[in-house]
Amino acid sequence: MEDTNSGENDRATPEQFGTWLRSQIDQRGYDLAPKGGGQSRFAEAAGLSNSTVSRILRGQAVTETRTLQAIATALRLPLAEVLVAAGVLSARELHDVRNPTSTNPLTPETAADELGITDPQSRRLFVNMTATLREQRAENGEGRIAEN
Repeated sequence: MEDTNSGENDRATPEQFGTWLRSQIDQRGYDLAPKGGGQSRFAEAAGLSNSTVSRILRGQAVTETRTLQAIATALRLPLAEVLVAAGVLSARELHDVRNPTSTNPLTPETAADELGITDPQSRRLFVNMTATLREQRAENGEGRIAEN
């Protein structure tokens, strides 16, 4: 039986994020020794306060997107990697977003349902418009958008 909570249980903790960030900062040559000045230099490079960086390194939670984006930029890492390291996303959730497994293609009818188009006349118009656009696309060559 599949664990439906796997996305929840494998998220990093704030303490793990602090350890991860310490390692990343250290790998980039910032001296994190008490009088090394590396923490302040990294905070400045990231555009964050020294106290914010200190809280993160001590394992206090941070989930503000702006802060995590600043860290990603300063470390020159994709934001997604930092979101996983911070426990905002689990590795499984990131994988699922990057690799959708839906085997059911989106039909015009399903799209109408998702868009909340319930009026029968509006649904027919939507489905017919979609069919017309698909035909134009096919006539213009696969992969090209129809031009007027």
